[in-house]
Amino acid sequence: MKSMINLVGVILILLGILIFVYQGITYTKHDTVAKIGNVEITAESQKNIYLPPIAGGIALVAGIVLVIVGQKRG
Repeated sequence: MKSMINLVGVILILLGILIFVYQGITYTKHDTVAKIGNVEITAESQKNIYLPPIAGGIALVAGIVLVIVGQKRG
């Protein structure tokens, strides 16, 4: 049980750091605009998913707390 709590804590710490560093995810979406017979016209659009820094802070603090609790249980 101790190792599972520590593992989840470390994962949350890494996730929190990644959220602070990147602050969002960008991906490209391909949409079909028109299709006439064998001819297909597509358009690319970039989409952003914003990750607020407070979410990174919460994940970081929760991870630190879990690592500390995991160490005290052992």
